[in-house]
Parts: sequence; structure tokens; C-alpha cells
Amino acid sequence: MRFLRELRSVLNLTVLVAGLGYFVDLFDITLFGVLRVASLKDIGVTDPAEILSKGILIYNCQMVGMMVGGMLWGVLADKKGRLSVMFGSILLYSFANLANAFAWDVTSYAVCRFLGGVGLAGELGAAITLVAESLPKEKRGLGTTIVATLGMLGIVAAAFVGQHLSWKTAYVTGGVMGLALLFARFKVSESELFQKKTDPARANPLLLLQGGRFVKYICCILIGVPIYFTTGILFTFAPELTAGLSVKGTVTAGDAILYGSIGLTAGDLLAGLFSQWLKSRKRAVGLNLVGGFLLMLVYGLVPGLTSTLVYVLSFCIGIMVGYWAVLVTMAAEQFGTNIRGTVATTVPNFVRGSAAIAASGFAWLKGSVSVPTAALTVGSICFGLALLALSRIEETFHRDLDFTESGTEPAPEATSPSRAS
Repeated sequence: MRFLRELRSVLNLTVLVAGLGYFVDLFDITLFGVLRVASLKDIGVTDPAEILSKGILIYNCQMVGMMVGGMLWGVLADKKGRLSVMFGSILLYSFANLANAFAWDVTSYAVCRFLGGVGLAGELGAAITLVAESLPKEKRGLGTTIVATLGMLGIVAAAFVGQHLSWKTAYVTGGVMGLALLFARFKVSESELFQKKTDPARANPLLLLQGGRFVKYICCILIGVPIYFTTGILFTFAPELTAGLSVKGTVTAGDAILYGSIGLTAGDLLAGLFSQWLKSRKRAVGLNLVGGFLLMLVYGLVPGLTSTLVYVLSFCIGIMVGYWAVLVTMAAEQFGTNIRGTVATTVPNFVRGSAAIAASGFAWLKGSVSVPTAALTVGSICFGLALLALSRIEETFHRDLDFTESGTEPAPEATSPSRAS
């Protein structure tokens, strides 16, 4: 009962609209993974090897677009406000998805996914920053958990819709949902912490390069890399991966993404609640990383798997890497108000963009080793780097967010509520 009362206390309009925005965000991001085979065949790519290679190319264009958009929207969030990003980004990715329904070849498809990626880049960071700055420190973890859990349902919806509608209709659906959500945003207020800043010139992304902040920033990115390795390789390329493992039965990307995304949704909720219970972001993420790595080894090394067991493993791995909300919250808490929007927007998008590096590494390795070995090698590197990076950042569960960054001065210690100028 106490938990339900706390949950109701953070479920306000800002949290709800931010969560629905993230729902549409992840719906659109996931669509390509579900629609890859059907859509490429429809525009004339029929050879299985080309479906894989062109699919990686288009996927990488989307991820690179998100990295470009992450920096663009992040700076804008700290210069003009969190709400301006939430409006601008949703317009761009909604129209990009509508245009995607009319793609006629691989090039036009890739351009649409790139522009969609640029637009999608602004959604999560602005939403998480706005929610984190609008709630007291004891409850902001619950608020961002609600946002992420609602968002993860977008993956489930995309996996379901993508398998029951034509690929063109599915993209139109994503675009229309984005435009519909735009109207709900007009009643959301700007962050009070942002409004207290009187000098927009202090919103300088170059501060990330000073005072040891860059190492901390890179660590935040590396911690999230296993999430998009899992969705970008284990789930999206599940048909090719399981064919190399001689799995009994047929495994489809749509079903792997569906069951994996259900696990991600449950995992995001559980990781957020677990971190609240532990009163620690780092310990919660560390346990998730170890569990995800071990389950990945079971997926790739245990013989005699069936398609059903692969889907069960996809669900369980999804739970283990479902620490997205905790990661983005932790990244936002590491830095001051004047660059927090840049960090919270760029970190998740560079994490997403890392999927392009992981997918390219996977594509390169599979030319000399088996597909499962290539996936396990890339996955081991991703999980290893994430655990190392986690050990290098501070615990921020109790940190007061009312501080700014200046010069080479570091952020306040996590246990100190004092304000840095």
C-alpha cells in the first residue's frame, strides 16, 4: 500500500506525457527491426545475404542519425529548454515515419531512417531531464521508472503491430501517433530548475571536456552499450544467429523482439524499483549486467535449444538488460543543470548509436568466424566494458540536482546536498 501511495504521488501530467512520448519513441525505433525482412523484400531486395547486409546499413543510418540528433537536441535543451526539444523532435520523427511509408529503394529507406533517428534522439533525454528536475530526489527514480516502463511498452506494441499490419501502414501508424501526442504536450510546464538559470551562455557542452567530466561521460555511455547490443543483434538478427546454432524450430525476428521487449519492459520496472529498494543505482545496474552476461552465454553456448527456449531466453535477457531508466537517471544525476539536458539527451543516443559499432563489428567478424561466435565475442566486449565503466562513476541516488557546472570545478559529491556554482 505504501508503494502504491508513492507511485500515485509521482504520477502527474509531466510524468504521464513524458512516458507516452517515450512510448512513441521506442515504437518508431523498434519498427525497422520487426519490418526489416518484409519491407526490404517489397522494395526489391530478395537475396537473404542482401537482406542482412542492407538491413545492417539502414539500421546503422538510423543509429548514426540518433547520435547526430543527440548532440543537436541536447545543446538545444540546455539553451532553449526541455519543452522546446520535446516539441521539435516529435515533429521531425513523426514526419520522417510518414515519409518512410513511401520509400522506394534502399537509399530512400536509409534517408528516412536517418532523419527519423535525428528526430527520435531528442525525446528520451528531454523527458527524463524534465521529470528528474520536477520531482524530489527521493522520488525521481520512481518517476523516471514510470516513464521508461511506459516507453518499453512501445517496443511491445511495435512488435505486435509490425506483425499484423503491412510495413507501410505500420510506419504511418507511428507517424500519426507522434502527431497526436504533440497536442498533449501543450499543457506541460517547463522545468523550474531550468527556469532559474538566467545566463543561457553557461549551457556550454564543452564543459564536458573539462575537470574529469569527459571520462565520467564516456563511462555513462559504455554502461548502456549491452542494452543495444542485445536489441540490435541478439533480437534483431535472431533468425541468422539461431540458424548458426542449429536451433530446433523457426525463430523470427518479430517474435524475438516481441518476447525480448516484454522482458525489457518488466526489467525496466524491476530495475527502477530495485534501485529504490537498494537506494543505489550502481548496485542495481551491476547485478543486471552480470545476469545479462551469463544468460547471453547460455543463449550462445548451450546445445539443443528449441525456438521456444530461445524466446524464453530472449525474455529473460530482456529483463536483465532492462536498466535503461536507471542508466539515464544516473547519467542525468552526474552533471549540473546547465549541461544536464545535453548529457541526458546525448548519452542514450550515443548508447543507441553504439549499436551501429556493435553491428558493424558483428558483420565483420561473421566473415571469419561463425555467426554465434561473432555475436558472443561482440557481446562479451560490450558487457566487459560496461562493468569496468560502472566501477568508475559515483553513486548519485541521494544527490541534490540544484547545482551547475563551471570551469574545471567537479560536480558535488553524491552525498552532499550543497550547491556548486
